Amino acid sequence: MDVLRRNNVKVSGAADGPPMMFAHGFGCDQQMWRWVTPAFADDHRIVLFDHVGCGGSDASAYDPASYESLDRYAADVLDIIRELDLRDVVFVGHSVSSMIGVLASIAEPDRFAGLVLVGPSPRYIDDEGYVGGFRESDINELLDSLDSNYLGWSRAMAPTIMGNADRPELGEELTDSFCRVDPAIARQFARVTFLGDNRADLDRVAVPTLILQCSDDVIAPTAVGEYVHERIADSTIEVLDVSGHCPNLSAPEQTAQAIRRFVDRSDALV
Repeated sequence: MDVLRRNNVKVSGAADGPPMMFAHGFGCDQQMWRWVTPAFADDHRIVLFDHVGCGGSDASAYDPASYESLDRYAADVLDIIRELDLRDVVFVGHSVSSMIGVLASIAEPDRFAGLVLVGPSPRYIDDEGYVGGFRESDINELLDSLDSNYLGWSRAMAPTIMGNADRPELGEELTDSFCRVDPAIARQFARVTFLGDNRADLDRVAVPTLILQCSDDVIAPTAVGEYVHERIADSTIEVLDVSGHCPNLSAPEQTAQAIRRFVDRSDALV
């Protein structure tokens, strides 16, 4: 299958500029970056895509046995990079795509100039000496609710994930995005996301990394961002004074400014 069609890849911006690749989170698609990417279009090549099963991707390419871990999603990222023959990529991943970018960069570090991890979490479940933000029973309850009534779960959870209760239109957009995903694919992607453990992978990241943390995030609390920063050797952390888990929608200007500061440093190193 054609890689670019499979993942609904869209390329824009400066054709000869340093490439930036933006990856969306669970239940979303590339439209979640629409308020951030224009800040880079004049001087960077912008690559957007949808994970298989999301947005405008080819859902027929989704195989539950293949997509039972984040490794396959990372392989898709590398397929796109190879197909476009990209080098020195700055990969910007939101939420679960942060760990997908981590895995891709470990597999082929020479392809990457840097990583931007927006609201990353290597493990959502608390463990001895580790705060993930959720008890195992919380996650099991979340997944059971998702299994029994995905649309109802989406309508209940999306506003909580988004935060910013004073701007209900943001929660409504995320709800609509969740509801567009095939429930069977969403259920499996949720399990891969919320039951995964990528803590051991962080030590293997070999490219400069920015962790973007929201100051009030119920999905990826501050302790998780600090943990990621401590484990990735060449990393910096920036805490945005915003609430919710989706600053690319709720605070796109602040998000773009933080990414710009990192990207300018990364471009200088290439």
